Amino acid sequence: MAAEELKTGPLEYRTQEGQMGIMGFWIFLGAEVVLFATLFATYAVLFGRTADAPLPSELFEPGIVLVMTFLLLTSSFTCGLAIHEMRRGSVKGLILWMVITLALGLGFLGFEIYEFVHYAHEGATIQSSAFWSAFFILAGTHGLHVTLGIGWAILLLIQIKQRGLTNVTSRKFFIISLYWHFLDVIWIFIFTSVYLIGMVI
Repeated sequence: MAAEELKTGPLEYRTQEGQMGIMGFWIFLGAEVVLFATLFATYAVLFGRTADAPLPSELFEPGIVLVMTFLLLTSSFTCGLAIHEMRRGSVKGLILWMVITLALGLGFLGFEIYEFVHYAHEGATIQSSAFWSAFFILAGTHGLHVTLGIGWAILLLIQIKQRGLTNVTSRKFFIISLYWHFLDVIWIFIFTSVYLIGMVI
């Protein structure tokens, strides 16, 4: 019965290796939750300690933040479509939606880099105050994760072009999708607890 279930389930779950790999990645994401929880806690403790640097309400721009949020949340949707196509056995569909996901992710990074440069020109850098140090470390760590995710996905796209859709490649794409959705969830917390609150206080 167990062997039959492995043959009929999603491709990425059909081997014990695949199941264990996915379980191991969930454990890794648990460690990532601890990392970001620590960064959020540090930011909360240092909130408002801007010294002589500009206040966040003076620099945070709703338009840019909303565009960044739209890009990243939309990329989560397209990433889900990529996994849907993978489970349908469509390599072309998987590649198409994953490329769109990466394009949206690159757009997000572009706006984030612009945002950081703009803040620096206005006198808010990682060295300006405790608050801005906490902000740049929190947002920068998330941005670094997005960058790593894009690089990782590009390598997987190259691999699937060479090897096709197998138990191994499907597992890897499913894992990168978990990682990408995780980063979107973290961004929602950054959007609400950092930007929205920072705009009004």
